[in-house]
Amino acid sequence: MSATGVADGRVAAEGYRPGRTLPLRVEALRQLRRRRTMVVGGVLFAMPFVVLGAIWIGGSPGRENRTSFIELATSSGLNFATTMLFMGTGFLLVIPVALFCGDTVASEASWSSLRYLLAAPVPRARLLARKLTVALAFSAAAVVLLPLVGLAVGTAAYGWGDLKLPTGVSLPAGEALPRLAVAVAFVFLSELVVGALAFWLSTATDAPLGAVGGAVFASIVTGVLDAVTALGSLREWLPAHWQYSWADALQPQVEWGGMLQGVSLSVSYAIVLVALAFRGFARKDVVS
Repeated sequence: MSATGVADGRVAAEGYRPGRTLPLRVEALRQLRRRRTMVVGGVLFAMPFVVLGAIWIGGSPGRENRTSFIELATSSGLNFATTMLFMGTGFLLVIPVALFCGDTVASEASWSSLRYLLAAPVPRARLLARKLTVALAFSAAAVVLLPLVGLAVGTAAYGWGDLKLPTGVSLPAGEALPRLAVAVAFVFLSELVVGALAFWLSTATDAPLGAVGGAVFASIVTGVLDAVTALGSLREWLPAHWQYSWADALQPQVEWGGMLQGVSLSVSYAIVLVALAFRGFARKDVVS
């Protein structure tokens, strides 16, 4: 086989281009066809129907008791979508993000296929970059899917109308829809820290369940610590402290302060964790 020399003295096969290995399309199709992707998509798609059925069975609260997003779910399709986002924040949407990001590398190791990918050869940094990109894309799709289906289901059940807020005022539908999109974008950005932690753990272990479970557990712990008021201002360093700040986008006057702090904290933690993942994986002895 003919070969060509490279700058550092190693020999590479003629025609080999590191930048052409593991295309995003190939990795995306591999992840899309996996059973866990279909299960997650099915659960998120079905959840608005489950909530709708629960409301029909249990009945909606009286008008005088509507003091939260959940109790206002039956007011309009926008309210129902907001309710789904509210219910997903903090746990339901944490799971798919942790699953997509925590399973992506560790699963290859558990199948003993990771070393074959690297022997293809796919550069380690490119392998991680491709897998992280696809994992974040699927995570974003999961975060969008829940309120999007909720909007369709809620509009079919309760009609298209203004978004009623717990404060007693309403936002016109034309104004509320882009505000809701901002809220969804914030939820995804606030989950970056969970995805980055899961991804780091995925590069450090051969057990996908350990990586996914570790990220979910950390999210639960930070949520519990945020409820400890004795911590005072220290809670502001916890990502969970800002996770419901998306509600500020749905106020009569948008409040950006909490959302900006939440996003900056989540992105900062995520950058550090992803850097640790790349650094550790570059030195890791891959034997599986």
